[in-house]
Amino acid sequence: LPLSAAANLRPGAEQKVVFITARVHPGETPSSFVCQGIIDFLVSHHPIAKVLRDHLVFKIAPMLNPDGVYLGNYRCSLMGFDLNRHWASPSPWAHPTLHGVKELIIDMYNNPKINLEFYIDIHAHSTMMNGFMYGNIFEDEERFQRQAVFPKLLCQNAEDFSYSSTSFNRDAVKAGTGRRFLGGLLNDTSYCYTLEVSFYSYILGGTAAAVPYTEEAYMKLGRNVARTFLDYYRLNSLVEGPLAPTPKTR
Repeated sequence: LPLSAAANLRPGAEQKVVFITARVHPGETPSSFVCQGIIDFLVSHHPIAKVLRDHLVFKIAPMLNPDGVYLGNYRCSLMGFDLNRHWASPSPWAHPTLHGVKELIIDMYNNPKINLEFYIDIHAHSTMMNGFMYGNIFEDEERFQRQAVFPKLLCQNAEDFSYSSTSFNRDAVKAGTGRRFLGGLLNDTSYCYTLEVSFYSYILGGTAAAVPYTEEAYMKLGRNVARTFLDYYRLNSLVEGPLAPTPKTR
């Protein structure tokens, strides 16, 4: 696709960046399908995708633990590390993917022409149902409230996403995660989340019936994550054709 024509990629243009990572835990395979849904939607000819490409820059690292995935590990890398506990000081030798991604994020953070506005790390959850998010806790009440906006909008767009299961915390055991570490590093215009999705089922609102997840349902959640940025940045009026206002993706 001719992305170079996008206004946010022109020389000197200020870039709003959304950084997405997935599969830091190799056994959490649903995260790859959610990430695939995001990628497929963003590079498609869908009118919403075009608007998003024109106004935002998406940086996506779809597999942070490729050696662990190759080996069939559930949580650790080849070296036996849970990479999602080493964001504070990743080793270029022992945690090369984290080290590279962190360096890139810090470079963007220090670039005055780049606003790193979102970091979303995609996981899968073995006990809870639905999709949901973890966010951070801030002393600034206004920042804390702003952080809740994106998951609330996603809940309106995705029938399998649960805002009631979404929580904000600063547990000590999670201090080395991407969401926690970057939430403390980046400034108050950046929002960092862990996006979780159930390994097995979601419950539709108003019912008690569990609907088993499929690969397509995971990818649909990814598409809904992508198009929620249209609502967040209030770009709906820019969508051309009969699909405006914001349509439901298939």
